[in-house]
Order: sequence, then C-alpha cells, then structure tokens
Amino acid sequence: MQRYEDEDRLYYTSNGIPRYKQYLEEMSGVPAQDLWLDLFAVNSQARERAGYPTQKPEALLERIIRASSNENDIIADFFCGSGTTAAVAEKLNRKWICTDLGKFAIHTTRKRLIGVQRERKAKDQTYRAFEILNLGKYERQHFIGVNPNLREEEQRKQLEAKEADFLNLILKAYKAEKTDGLRAFHGKKAGRMVVVGPVNLPVTRLFIEEIILECRQKHITKVDLLGFEFEMGLFPNVLDEAKSKGIDIAPKYIPADVFDKRAVDKGQVVFHDVAFIEVKPLVQGKMVAVQLTDFSVFYSQGRADDVAAALKEKASKIVVEKGQIVKISKDKNGVVTKERLTKTWTDWIDYWSVDFDFENKREIIRVKDKATGEVEEKWTGDYVFENEWQSFRTKQNRTLELTSAYHEAPNKKRVKIAVKVVDIFGNDTMTIVDVSLKK
Repeated sequence: MQRYEDEDRLYYTSNGIPRYKQYLEEMSGVPAQDLWLDLFAVNSQARERAGYPTQKPEALLERIIRASSNENDIIADFFCGSGTTAAVAEKLNRKWICTDLGKFAIHTTRKRLIGVQRERKAKDQTYRAFEILNLGKYERQHFIGVNPNLREEEQRKQLEAKEADFLNLILKAYKAEKTDGLRAFHGKKAGRMVVVGPVNLPVTRLFIEEIILECRQKHITKVDLLGFEFEMGLFPNVLDEAKSKGIDIAPKYIPADVFDKRAVDKGQVVFHDVAFIEVKPLVQGKMVAVQLTDFSVFYSQGRADDVAAALKEKASKIVVEKGQIVKISKDKNGVVTKERLTKTWTDWIDYWSVDFDFENKREIIRVKDKATGEVEEKWTGDYVFENEWQSFRTKQNRTLELTSAYHEAPNKKRVKIAVKVVDIFGNDTMTIVDVSLKK
C-alpha cells in the first residue's frame, strides 16, 4: 500500500475506501466484437463528407486496415466508391489499388486523394503520386478479334456474331430501334438515324464523310453518331461541313456504363454530347503555362417544355437542355418559371489538369506469348496522362483557377500539352495543343 501511495496510485472514495489508479495508455483494451456500435455514419457536417451516396466513415476503414495490414502492405478495393479505402490507406502509409466502374466514383476518389496529398504536404509529411488508368479498349476486348485456331469461314462467322452483339448492346443502351438495309446506319431513335462508331478505333473524318455521302443519297438530315473516341481535331469543322449540306450530325460519347448490365437493363446509361475545350499556351522563356479560355458543352437530358407540362403544382425539377442547366418550377397556381443555373461556361467545370509533356510517357502493357510463355512489353499506341498541375472545386472552396502555374518546359523545340477537363457530371474531355518553345 505504501508503495502505491508513494507512486500516487491511490485515490479514496468519499467513504475513505482506497481505489487503485490505472491510466488509459497502460491498458491493452479488449478485443473488438462482431458488432461495432462505436462507429457512426458520415453526417452532413463531417469534414470528410464527399457527397457520395454509399460513403463509409474513415474510422471504420482505419480500424479494418490497422487490424489486417502493416505499413507498406498493399490494400485493394475493387468497388472504391468515394475513395475512403484509398484515402485511409494513404494516411496509414499503405500502398493501395482501387477500381470502380462508375466515372463519378473515380472522379470523387481522384479529388479526395489530391486533398490527402495537400494535407500531408502542409504538415511536411511525405506523400506518393498516383495514376488513374482507364480500361479504355480493354473493356471492349470481348467484341474484338477472333479465335486464330478456327478456319477462315468460322472466323468470319465469329467476327460477324461479335459485331452484331456489340451493335445490339449499344442500341439497347441508347434505346434505339435497329434498322437494316443501310450501309452506314444501324438504328433510329426519335426521328433521327443512329450510327455506332468502331469498337476499337476512333471515329475519323473519313468515317463521317461516308455518313454524309449516304445521307445525301438517302435524303437523311438528322443523325446521332455514337463513338468511344473521336479523332483529334475532328470538331467542330466536320460538323459545320455537314450542316452546310443540310445534315445535322450530333456526336455523342458511348459511356463505360454500357458494359454494366444492370445500368443498361434499368435504362440508366446516358450518352453525353461531345464537349469542346479552348486553351491558350503562355510561354515565358523556358517556362510554360496554360490558360483555360472556354469549355463548351451541348448536353441535353429531358425537354424543358415536356417536363413543365408533366410537373405537379408546387414542385420543381432540374433539366439539362442545349448545354444549360435549368430549374423548372410550378407554383400552386400552375404558373411555370425557369431559372438558368449555369451562368457562365466555368460553371460546368469541376476539375481541370495539365500534362505539360504529354508524349513523354508511353502506355506499356505486358503481354505473354502463348507459344513461348515469355512476357514482353508492348506499347499500346496511347500515352499516360500525368497530372502535373490541377485545379478543382471542393465543398469548402468553390473557386477555380483558370490559369495554371508556370512549369519548366522540356528541352524540345515543340511540345504537346494535354489539358483535361472533368465536368460536373464526371465526364472527361481532353484536348492536345502543339506548342512551339523558343530556345
């Protein structure tokens, strides 16, 4: 007892009964049970809230990661959602791999990880770079190529079957009716003919010229052109050329969601119109910067007049019409008002970034030779976009810088600078500018 007294380990109740003092840091705790009632959902005021419907609290992932891994281990989350796993893994000095089919999930995670980097930099802590790799053509592999071991006639039939499956998938997702007997056209929807671009190649000027030719032969004036990729520099010149001949061509991106059967079956796949970026390179000696000067979008989701007619009294709804977000409201007397929510072109931008030397990092994949079993590296023909500078909006700060920081130019006479914009719907648009550097 005296030793406890000397060590200040005793305290006394009001009745004079001694009790032994034990401090929290000296206790090993108790094993966690199956039911965790001390963790709470992310509330509306939480700093970590990303606005993602299924977001999990960081405390939950921290407990899981600490209990099941050590520093420098690799953490994988194949349905990453808002990026909580990646954010916590980075803070706990774990490596991580995260994937998600949804573009909004990837964009939310990207912004969140950049936020983690900035937090750690402000605290003078180390942080790592990360890459965002798009599956791109690889998710279309099911529809590309044939079995080389088949006879030539069987290969032809297999290829035709794959092409038919691909067209049926895209037309179903676009809610278009299949048509036959036309060379360039595959379907029709709401009085417009529908063309589906190649599964493994960009839509080119030659491809569109063939569409224009058949339009003039068949007296077709309205076309929706669906494509995964479009040749660089294709727009707006080729659209103006078609318009001068009385043909309205509306190019639309085929989204990755077409490969999500649930989204297709539920009719949730949205084909967005192609957007356009305008930038101005700024060169000062050996330094170069980029100014974002315009971002044009032409999205349409729902017709304002149709929505207004179907709207109940004292209700409102948001529509996107001809590149403008409009709030349509109907008061108790049935009077309809329209409020345009997008005031300027910058309202469409959520994030933009710059790669100051786009062609310096080729996209390399490892391919195993079936005959020899050896693995060799091959260039896909694409380049990896590196976010060397970025500006984006957050919940706390809605401002957006429109001119990048100056960056030391590579030791070249000319350089290709890539600029990527992510709009408020999570769609990526990229443009590449060829810049002359004075040496």
